Amino acid sequence: MSKIETAHGAGGKVMHRLLEGVIIPSFGRRKIGDIGLDEMDDGATFQAAGANLIVCTDAHTVHPIVFPGGNLGTLTACGTINDLAVMGARPVAMTNTVIVEEGVEIALLETMLRSLNSIIEPLDVAMIAGDTKVMPPGTLDGIVMSTTGIGIPYLDHPIKDSGARPGDDIILTGPVGDHGTSLLAHREGLKFDTNLVSDVAPLWDPIHSCLDIGGVHAMKDPTRGGTSVALNEIASKSKVEFELQEDLIPIRPAVQSLCNVLGLDPLHMACEGTAVMIVDSTNTDDILSALSKHKTTNDARVVGKVLDGKARVVMRTKIGGRKILQVPYGEPIPRVC
Repeated sequence: MSKIETAHGAGGKVMHRLLEGVIIPSFGRRKIGDIGLDEMDDGATFQAAGANLIVCTDAHTVHPIVFPGGNLGTLTACGTINDLAVMGARPVAMTNTVIVEEGVEIALLETMLRSLNSIIEPLDVAMIAGDTKVMPPGTLDGIVMSTTGIGIPYLDHPIKDSGARPGDDIILTGPVGDHGTSLLAHREGLKFDTNLVSDVAPLWDPIHSCLDIGGVHAMKDPTRGGTSVALNEIASKSKVEFELQEDLIPIRPAVQSLCNVLGLDPLHMACEGTAVMIVDSTNTDDILSALSKHKTTNDARVVGKVLDGKARVVMRTKIGGRKILQVPYGEPIPRVC
């Protein structure tokens, strides 16, 4: 490919090629702490005035801008909070750049900003800086937000993608595919009769209750590219094999049905309020108990095991077979996060 396509931002194989072949090599100095650009984690680490910090950055563009269960504002807040949370960082501050198309109602912008604040204020996260730009009509689809999140490691170290170990359990904190499937079901031209809503939600509270227990070795929020990308990234970076049990993976019947109709895989659909957790098996029961106490994670369950094998993700199917869970080429639908 010689030109940028939608797939380049979709979280799959094409995006990773762009990152590894173009974007990351463009910069000579790529880290000032333990984790930087080369690690391709959810954020980076650095020190400032003797304090250890974790920083993440993300852009948010979604269509429709208001969707069942949330909107651009809640998505922006949760995406940033959760990127910090899965690295084991307590979110403390955020910046936000807002790019608005000329002609957008000010009331809509205000709604998005208040929705963002409704997520971060209860978590005691401050909005400390930002920028606003306006684009001419037709050059932008409504509103785009770009955030930077700043967090403090809750433990004495960040949680890395590369931390999975043979013998660990693989936990999904909730059903997969809700966000991407609900947006797809409600987009213009794809009107399905369904009560699906996005799972968009902040995960810091349930995650820090697990960090208090200990034994959390790796985490990731399966946004673009879905659960299959998150699992493959952790397995690849940790140089271990994941073995999943298909019949244990939580998928809502409506999500499965819609994906069946459209020929899609729920494991390739984005989530915005679910995390993949790789945990020491001796701590699994306590971690599941902690997760069950939170509304967003009360359906958490073990879905597989970490093995000492090839760096890959293998699924044991319901009929007893085995198949490799591949990283998708791109995301099935664009602009979901």
